[in-house]
Amino acid sequence: MDHPAAPIDPRRHAALRRLELRVVRRLDGLLHGEHLGLRLGPGSEPAEARLYQPGEDDVRHMDWSVTARTTVPHVRDLVADRELESWTLLDLSPSMDFGTAQAQKRDVAIGALAAVTVLTQRVGDRFGAHLLHDGRIRRWPARSGKNALLSLLSAVAATPHAGAAPRPDLAEAITDLARTRPRRGLRVIISDFLDPTADPAAPAPWERPLRRLASRHQTLAVEVIDPRELDLPDIGLITMADPETGRTREVHLSARVRRRYAHAAAAQREAVRSGLLRCGVPHLTLRTDRDWVRDIARFVIEQRRTAHPPPPHTPATPR
Repeated sequence: MDHPAAPIDPRRHAALRRLELRVVRRLDGLLHGEHLGLRLGPGSEPAEARLYQPGEDDVRHMDWSVTARTTVPHVRDLVADRELESWTLLDLSPSMDFGTAQAQKRDVAIGALAAVTVLTQRVGDRFGAHLLHDGRIRRWPARSGKNALLSLLSAVAATPHAGAAPRPDLAEAITDLARTRPRRGLRVIISDFLDPTADPAAPAPWERPLRRLASRHQTLAVEVIDPRELDLPDIGLITMADPETGRTREVHLSARVRRRYAHAAAAQREAVRSGLLRCGVPHLTLRTDRDWVRDIARFVIEQRRTAHPPPPHTPATPR
């Protein structure tokens, strides 16, 4: 169901405003004035020239002046200047409330949502969101501007912590996103991609809908993890709780248990990485014990370099 904008509590507004300013200032500094955002696409504003790729590039975009100077075919990309819609699917299931480092995974996910909207706004996109919470899908309509961003962040921050059951279905949510938002654009999935019901030996349930989504839209997967999900400390007897089911159990963290846990955690993360690779979706990992703003900036820079590799040095033609 779609949710209209709601009044923002003044104290929450101030906190979210500080988050927005932190993201904007850090990204501006780390990206060194790069204002192209996340998206590549056709438009009317020329970008940098690059080598022509036969069979992939449109000959109508050939840059004849650069081609004449270098004697090597070049095309010139165009910056997208039309208004598009970017949609983010944000996982707010109970496992996202976990965190043992500088923040909870939920906090990092909200920060990633803010960063994604800031970057997509730079090319004039409208942004909306689907929120997975307590087994329901909440839909936030696409808008643009700072007030819309603060309203969206306020709605997400005001969402109460999810109960132990039922768990939202990520595969169903991705399918719903593809069905309700058919217009081509950017789609971002922010989740820990944890599914206790999935068969470790089989592809994850979200793979098929994500592959279909990526076939039509530019898609990005943001995986949020906490260091304690990768290994356990040597602290002896401890009571552990499953955030998805609410069950508790006393566990003695012996060296053998810790080794088995680390092995299972590494296998689970490798399964997520492999699944996203099979879907052809770029994969960004954010951790609660790292500077996630810097990691986002590095990812954007790397994606730009991959999409537009620098042309090889062409020696000057002797006259």
